[in-house]
Parts: sequence; C-alpha cells; structure tokens
Amino acid sequence: MSASQLETKNLRLVSHAPEHLRGLIQGPELYARSFGFQPAKGLRDFVVSKDVSPEWLARLEASTEADPWIHGFGLVHLASGSVIGMGSFYGPPGEDGVVEIAYGVVPDFQGKGYATEAAQALVAFAFSGGQVRVVRAHTLPESNASTRVLTKCSFRFVGEVMDPKDGLVWRWEKHREAP
Repeated sequence: MSASQLETKNLRLVSHAPEHLRGLIQGPELYARSFGFQPAKGLRDFVVSKDVSPEWLARLEASTEADPWIHGFGLVHLASGSVIGMGSFYGPPGEDGVVEIAYGVVPDFQGKGYATEAAQALVAFAFSGGQVRVVRAHTLPESNASTRVLTKCSFRFVGEVMDPKDGLVWRWEKHREAP
C-alpha cells in the first residue's frame, strides 16, 4: 500500500508534507497552492484550534521530510475534489507495535460515512507494513459519532484511561489478525 495515497470508495487519502500543513495554518489559499486540492470550509480549524497541541506544532515547524506517521493524510472527496478532513497517527509505531489514529471530517460532510472510510484506510495502512500489532484510538467518554465509527471498524472498547492532555477518555483497540 502506497504511503502517498490510499483509496476508499469515496475518498483518496493523500499524504501531507510539512509544508502543506504549514500552508493550511497560514490560510486556505496557500494550502490549496501547496497541496493541489481546495480545502473544504472548516478544514483549517483542524490545525489552528485550541485543541492543537503545542508539541505537534513544534514538531511540524521542525519537520523537513514528509512522513505519513507524523503528518497524516488529507481526505480528498472524490466527487468534489476538495479536502474534507484529515486522518493521521500520533506518531510512528512504538517498540510495542502500537499506533494511535485520529480522524476528522468537516461539518458539511459529516454523517455520510467518510470518517469510517478514513479510519478503515488508516488501519489498513498501519497493518500493511508488519510493524503494527495494535491500532488504538481514544474518544470522549460517551457514545458519539467517533465511538460509532470505531465500532463499525471492529475496534473493541478497552476501558477508561486518563490521558495527560485530554483527561478521562475511552480507549479502543483493533488487533492485527494472525496470518
């Protein structure tokens, strides 16, 4: 599976380079010129909101090479050609073979299954290299759209954990199936 692009029924996940994300922080026009796709309304909020960690911003600023484990993917909607969301990892696989995914779709495109497609593609990418044995995700500690996405993707609810940044969250995991 190519690290630069992943395909689903309705999406093409195109890997971001650091300059694409830095462009998005500066503005939608710069992102479109850099990445080659128009961002949908609300995409910039993914990188400039109060929820964006200062550590992630510092890593982005220091990055020189594209790395899908660090910079993730833009979710290009095939029908419209615009970037409707993002899918990413919280970093490369650890020595324990665990990665954590994150995904989001802008409000105008939510509720149409795109987050589920993106999560499935991220899981397939993670398991394709053989280094990853567990894909993990965290959600708010309540039933919501993200918990439905993870259930549809066959993640299993593991329990409540205390996240250093987000406080109490629900942990979900999907284990690589034995060959």
